[in-house]
Amino acid sequence: MIRRFLPVSLGVALWPGRAAAHAAEQGFVLLLPWDVYITVGAGCVALTVLILALVPDGLVRAAFRGRALWRTPRGVGRHGASLLSAGVLVALVLAGLRGGGDPLTNPLPLTVWTVWWIGMVSVQGLICDHWRWTNPWTGPAALMARATGERAPLRYPRALGHWPGIVILVAFCGFLLADPAPADPRRLAVIVGGYWLAMLGGLALFGPVWLLRVEAVSILMRLYGRLAMLGRRKGRLALGLPGWRIARGPRWPLGAGLFALLLLGGGSFDGLNETFWWLGRIGVNPLEFPGRSAVIGSTLAGLVAADAALIAVFAVSTWLGVRLAGGGVGTRAAIRAFAPAILPIALGYHIAHYLVSFLVDGQYVLAWLSDPLGRGWDLLNLGAHSVTTGFLNSQGSVRAIWLSQAGAVVIGHVIAILLAHALALDLYADRRRAVLSQLPLAVFMVAYTTFGLWLLASPKGM
Repeated sequence: MIRRFLPVSLGVALWPGRAAAHAAEQGFVLLLPWDVYITVGAGCVALTVLILALVPDGLVRAAFRGRALWRTPRGVGRHGASLLSAGVLVALVLAGLRGGGDPLTNPLPLTVWTVWWIGMVSVQGLICDHWRWTNPWTGPAALMARATGERAPLRYPRALGHWPGIVILVAFCGFLLADPAPADPRRLAVIVGGYWLAMLGGLALFGPVWLLRVEAVSILMRLYGRLAMLGRRKGRLALGLPGWRIARGPRWPLGAGLFALLLLGGGSFDGLNETFWWLGRIGVNPLEFPGRSAVIGSTLAGLVAADAALIAVFAVSTWLGVRLAGGGVGTRAAIRAFAPAILPIALGYHIAHYLVSFLVDGQYVLAWLSDPLGRGWDLLNLGAHSVTTGFLNSQGSVRAIWLSQAGAVVIGHVIAILLAHALALDLYADRRRAVLSQLPLAVFMVAYTTFGLWLLASPKGM
């Protein structure tokens, strides 16, 4: 145990900046019986597989039915809220261009990486589809169409499918993981502002299909919105198990399924490339890290390799399941059917991976909201507020955080297995074939549970 803790202790002493936010936490994690936790977590997922082989089909379908609550108006004020969201985005871009260069006080990096990427994405996947109102493109596009009286002049090439959106997603992950300064306010302002204008232009030229096939943020949010517990059912607000709208909805296009797989691949590599293990593979001493600019090539290559490996393993698992089930369903159709079941895993790991960052950077967000113009205001009545990471220096609080992270990963996998089983029951008329088709995929998910928990527990060196 001392040998496990020593590298991290040295990292705390020698590593400035970002590593200091992780190192003490990881030191305490390595003192916990994390190997036992990983075993128990993987066992819970495996037990779910065994239970599903015994429970009646009707019980599984009922779990994803969704309970209607009350009737709600459809899309009231959606364009107005979108215009407000666009106005806020423009103001943030201007703040990035003209404000200070500190990413911890400038509102643009705080909003993009903490409020949106961690907070809003998590709410979208867990609770409700807020993107219908917070999307910053639909309102301006509707306003332009009303002002000009013109419809989209071009037809989107159907053969392109989701591939432009997939390319943009991979580029986004590359920017997040490999760019030397992804939180630099001015650099981020140019990228965010340019992207918003480019996507608005595409929407004006090709119409709403642009948001469904090309604009990666809207695709991401739309997929996660299908996972949320709250949704609409026959004109009523409804509540159900995460993924109930996926289980009851139409089968996704192959491109949307690949997009879901890449969300998991990018998120997983986001954790892997910080570990001592990965740094050792690329020949970098984690205690003498040369900076992100020195590992751009290896980071991008690793991201592409991780995405390709995940897609290949998932495809092979699905193909084996089809073979075990006795055919009758093509591998392509099975991938389209089962790929949405990856979303709970991707969201669970997203929440787990960024939990500590949210707890720390969220304090900077609150500080900025309390004094947005830097005039000494205290709008939120925070008093003499200072950002602290003291909760990472206590074994009790770190234990609670790590167990919350592990719980998010395990729950994500359990829901994924339940959802995959429900989708298999719809794909195969025979229950026995549905169960057999899930066996290789279940093995994959149990193994990925172990991998995800290992990532959380591994020493970090960036």
